[in-house]
Amino acid sequence: MNGMKKVFVYDTTLRDGTQCEGVSLSASAKLRLTEKMDIFGIDFIEGGFPGSNPRDMAYFEQVKNLKLKHAKISAFGSTRRAGIRPEDDGQLTLLLEAETPYVTIFGKTWLLHVEKVIKTSAEENLKMIEESIAYLSGKGRKVIYDAEHFFDGWKDNPDYALQTLAAAKRGGAEFVVLCDTNGGTMPSEFVKGVEAAASILGDTPLGLHCHNDCGLGVALSMLGVDCGATMVQGTLNGLGERNGNANLCTIIPNLSLKLGYDLNCAPNIKKLRDLSLFMDEMANLRSDIHQPYVGASSFAHKGGVHADAANKVKRSYEHIDPALVGNKTRVLVSDMSGRASIMMKARELGVDVDSKDPAIKSFLDELKNLEFRGYEYEAADASFELLLSRFLKKNSEHFKVRGYRVIVECDEISKTTKSEATVKLEVDGNIEHTVAETHGPVAALDMALRKALTKRFPQLKNIELTDFKVRIIDSGAGTNAITRVSVETREGNKTWGTVGASDNIIVASWEAIKDAFEFRLAQDDAFFKG
Repeated sequence: MNGMKKVFVYDTTLRDGTQCEGVSLSASAKLRLTEKMDIFGIDFIEGGFPGSNPRDMAYFEQVKNLKLKHAKISAFGSTRRAGIRPEDDGQLTLLLEAETPYVTIFGKTWLLHVEKVIKTSAEENLKMIEESIAYLSGKGRKVIYDAEHFFDGWKDNPDYALQTLAAAKRGGAEFVVLCDTNGGTMPSEFVKGVEAAASILGDTPLGLHCHNDCGLGVALSMLGVDCGATMVQGTLNGLGERNGNANLCTIIPNLSLKLGYDLNCAPNIKKLRDLSLFMDEMANLRSDIHQPYVGASSFAHKGGVHADAANKVKRSYEHIDPALVGNKTRVLVSDMSGRASIMMKARELGVDVDSKDPAIKSFLDELKNLEFRGYEYEAADASFELLLSRFLKKNSEHFKVRGYRVIVECDEISKTTKSEATVKLEVDGNIEHTVAETHGPVAALDMALRKALTKRFPQLKNIELTDFKVRIIDSGAGTNAITRVSVETREGNKTWGTVGASDNIIVASWEAIKDAFEFRLAQDDAFFKG
């Protein structure tokens, strides 16, 4: 174990992470993330590129007002331009004006970039690195130097690549960070590069900045730490340009829980999943359920044998206790499930079930039949719970559906559509017959059902449909294919999933929406309180 070795965590989500396709963060979102990461214990937070855009300018102006308890904010930029003095370089001036305690600058390591991209001499590039760091250090800033394309440069001309690191050391860099900017370095050559860099840098701390283009970002970061690096740069959830950056949500538990390195954020690691989900929320992204440690599927068991074994001995199919990172064990029910899986799932949902109840066998048969017909309950716990309650005869029927209808009208001249839904229900012995009109047929059904129920059940006014997914099950059947509709519904901070399946997309949608409302009403029943 490596408990005595301190490793610092440097987050670049607010800059490098926003280069991910489809990701944009407002200044307010960046500030909220900064506070969240500070509470978690991230050591360094790279805020962005001062002067590059109004959003980053606003961030650096406002971050000064945050009362951070631990994290150090760093502004990001590059070395001075060729042929001018550091004090005359406008970009270095902007870094100073950001007034952050740390400044991170990148410089060229690869002669290809020196000669073909910035078009200067090898000697001038070395001066640019050393003089820029010395200038910023002389102005009271602590400088982290990112050796861009280090590994490509080292493979191309190892002597020159190491000279650039020596220049950064002479300039007074607090950390020198080796960047695998193209993300294409293999483990064996990566280790050699890190060892060569360490021999040049001596007592100057070494950091790593890896990209994930070959799927090795996390692995290489950990290799580098084993080779002596004491800073790891990365992003939350691995966000970043192309295939992303090294994922801190994987690196942090690997270093702390698996290898015993000393991380300042280790005492808060139970909040890791919460931090990951918060990142997705700020970026308006759907969470990656398959992400290691923090993904919803990280400790999910589907096969009956696996589920049964995990129930008896947790570590038989779980490499850590999920609670260590704020996650939990989940049982997925499907046509692969056995009696043990059903019992575990029922307990997970807080439902008291007798394993000897003959209804369990009937329920399992029906579950497999439904999955054969296109239903899937892995992301539809609410529909599963309602189905189980019906077989166990423990639910109350809050309403009966007498019928429904949807009419879609298209005006070819104005190119507009409108949908009218009619719903007929029996509620407490009374018939509720309602009509709703809006653009889409699913929204019209939702509105009509809500209108029919809210007079008797006003709590339904607070629920909202937050996601709607359609999946064609047997595409070879063409327009007669079975369609599966999955709906996500939310009330406050509680979310639940329901499912419907049919060769008619309206019928499938209705089933999923109806279950969503029924499940909410069932929350008030004793059966659903666990």
